[in-house]
Amino acid sequence: MPETYAKLHPENNIDFIPRFIEGEYEIPFIMSEEYEPALFLPFGSTPLYNRYEYGIHFFVSDYRFQGLWSNRDKYASMFQQCKAVMTPDYSMYTNWPVMVQMWNHYRKHVIGAWMQSIGCKVYPTINWSDERSYKWCFDGEPWRSTVCVSSVGTQNNKESKRLFMLGYDKMMEVLEPQTILFHGIIPKECTGNIVPVEVFTKRFKEMRK
Repeated sequence: MPETYAKLHPENNIDFIPRFIEGEYEIPFIMSEEYEPALFLPFGSTPLYNRYEYGIHFFVSDYRFQGLWSNRDKYASMFQQCKAVMTPDYSMYTNWPVMVQMWNHYRKHVIGAWMQSIGCKVYPTINWSDERSYKWCFDGEPWRSTVCVSSVGTQNNKESKRLFMLGYDKMMEVLEPQTILFHGIIPKECTGNIVPVEVFTKRFKEMRK
């Protein structure tokens, strides 16, 4: 890539080269982490970061963390101060082209591997779309580790519920996670050592009662 082009388009300048990759598409690997309880704040809640024992989650709209991809160093010190950080929850909608879904999976892992390289405890957010994504959506994820999932937006209709449970069961089969940090409504069919994600908004409401 020409140097001048990289300077004009920093989002295309992938300057972090992970040490370990996995699978046909060379997805950066995220190392296994043991679970430690934490109060999770959404990415972007900067004024609150110094007030609690906290972690950071990315269960917010994608546009809120788009700048992270092109300017990771800006957020390094903030992540390093956290008890734990989840990987970005880039969307993978079933009606999106597969290449776009794969790009979002790849970006998630570049950022996750980079977070670990600067000393952060990283919990990978596992995401999938439909059965086609199983060929690559678990590449780079640690085995028998702590993982995160979200059911938000998946329980609105019969088909989205079906796809969520198919992917969840496939995750359990492939990754055999020790702990599943769960954001959103937990379907009764979900198995495993599930820990509901405690988020700041819930704690804040309880403190105000």
